[in-house]
Amino acid sequence: MGTTTDVRTATVTVTVRYFAGAKAAAGTRREAVEIPSRATVADLITALAADHGDALARVLAAASFLLDETAVHDRATVLADGAVVDVLPPFAGG
Repeated sequence: MGTTTDVRTATVTVTVRYFAGAKAAAGTRREAVEIPSRATVADLITALAADHGDALARVLAAASFLLDETAVHDRATVLADGAVVDVLPPFAGG
């Protein structure tokens, strides 16, 4: 008699907040994104680009990111359930 294994991929949900040009490219100010457990900031960026298309992909390539209000210096940082990621496109200033 065989047994079945319930194969489920554990996931976490992060909130992504978009600012300025990122908001326009994503078509939303914020969204909840479900990603696999142990996903990194880089994995999230890849998923966002796939979900929203070329316009957001271009913004993401040049953007800076905050994770729970702290600058992300390593995109290999693992995202925890409930994390908040801010997408900050380059801003012109003077």
